[in-house]
Amino acid sequence: MTFDFDDAIETLVSEAVTEKHSPKTFVPGTSAVPVTGKVFGEPEITAAVKASLDFWLTAGPYTAKFESEIAKRMGMRHAFMVNSGSSANLLALSALTSPKLGDRALRPGDEVVTVAAGFPTTVTPILQNRLVPVYVDVDLETYVANEAALENAIGPKTRAIMMAHTLGNPFNLDLVMRLAEKHNLWVIEDSCDALGGTYNNKMIGSFGDLSTLSFYPAHHITTGEGGAVLVKKAAHKTIVESFRDWGRDCWCASGVDNTCLKRYEWALGELPEGYDHKYTYSHLGYNLKSGDIQAAIGSAQLLRLDDFISKRRSNWHYLKAGLADMEDVFILPKATENSNPSWFGFALTVRHDSPLTRNQIVQKLNELQIATRLLFGGNLLRQPAFMGTDRRVVGELINTDIIMNDTFWIGVWPGLTLEMLDYMIDSLHIIMRGTK
Repeated sequence: MTFDFDDAIETLVSEAVTEKHSPKTFVPGTSAVPVTGKVFGEPEITAAVKASLDFWLTAGPYTAKFESEIAKRMGMRHAFMVNSGSSANLLALSALTSPKLGDRALRPGDEVVTVAAGFPTTVTPILQNRLVPVYVDVDLETYVANEAALENAIGPKTRAIMMAHTLGNPFNLDLVMRLAEKHNLWVIEDSCDALGGTYNNKMIGSFGDLSTLSFYPAHHITTGEGGAVLVKKAAHKTIVESFRDWGRDCWCASGVDNTCLKRYEWALGELPEGYDHKYTYSHLGYNLKSGDIQAAIGSAQLLRLDDFISKRRSNWHYLKAGLADMEDVFILPKATENSNPSWFGFALTVRHDSPLTRNQIVQKLNELQIATRLLFGGNLLRQPAFMGTDRRVVGELINTDIIMNDTFWIGVWPGLTLEMLDYMIDSLHIIMRGTK
């Protein structure tokens, strides 16, 4: 009789999930209300165990499957799994410096339009590639780039636009793509916080030349550590792949040799003719790959994505309705026109005439076990790492400074229950009004 490993694994995983990960009763004021988190169960753990038994620890069959699924879901030609969303941003922008792009390659001193009110690793790849960030202000309520500032930002050295869909809210893609076409600009969509959202009924992350995703546990689906770069054109496939895989010229998949059928027949650079193509490097690249166990988890998570998106939207709208009477003390968020966001968080900006400051409010929420986050780096130009860095600033970053001083956000992730959402709403009323 043959032992059925799959049945045994599934039985043991089911017992382990029940033992280790059963939901706990929520006790207001005692139980934590996380601002983000991961939702998982038997499918993800089973996938991880089975991939572990295959012991293909680097990128392999599960990775190829997950990349294909992500590319199809996003409406892009190819996807490349990497070890984080931050690495995805570095990879996407670095790829545009490739000499293989000819006159369109980004070169030191070229400008890239972005915003200062965001996460640092949307901007750091610009500086790391010796390019110049052009910072524009954002609008309160949407927290994405101001449209007039975007139009005014384009100068003779501007070659690209790279921005995030902040907290899942899309920036004005009609305007950005129109500017890109008019001025022959590259567009990179940082969609790390926005998986599943749409703009004009088209998937966020499918507009730009390249886009990025994060699969960190806080995000819409998780692989633990992980991310992806997506490309629209087949011509960019080998370039992105090269930068991700040490910068090598070879495009063989992991564990495969001689895909080009002339491994020892190349003559590149000043290397001797016939130098092993697997050890020939056409870019100053990195090793940013992820592994098969993470990819297996990702495929299982992807099956839940539609439900995750629905719950994030539902939770966001529930908070918006529950806090609608607090517009006198908070600037409440709104979706960008023509969009249907897959929300990452619910942003609140404290008005200047509010009885309490942002810091006082978040401290009181923390005491009530309700987790919050600031809107990432606030004004990045005031962060220690960014002071003195190259830049061009369009106008005054007035709203960016307001965000730095007065904005925070609370969670909408799928693991939040209605009881938790009500507790957040009631707690904000008590903190600001003294009553529910």
